Amino acid sequence: ESRVVESGGDSAQAGGSLRLSCSASGFSIEDPTYMTWYRQAPGRECGLVAIIRHDGGADYADSVSGRFTISQDKAKNTVYLQMNSLKPEDTGVYYCAPEFMTRIRGRVCDWGQGTQVTVSS
Repeated sequence: ESRVVESGGDSAQAGGSLRLSCSASGFSIEDPTYMTWYRQAPGRECGLVAIIRHDGGADYADSVSGRFTISQDKAKNTVYLQMNSLKPEDTGVYYCAPEFMTRIRGRVCDWGQGTQVTVSS
């Protein structure tokens, strides 16, 4: 069975940093066309934060570009999201998913475990 487990969420001050991890099992992170990080802030829609393609190329939401970095460690079968210069609006639950899971199961915010990030001013 293919699974992902997110971790690393915590409380932080504005301007601080956190690193989220997405540990995959049952599949290799090299297999999907891309891996994704989404977030859902209180009262807001589930939104895409970052994508990393199997060739290592990455794209970001405008709101996090220049502050967040998505990366992958193929040996550990883990995808990371390094979050710097955190802002209160980065608060939310962060979810990770490979593209085949979202294609089959739908929006990850509806079924994922997620990890909570809270940024205070």
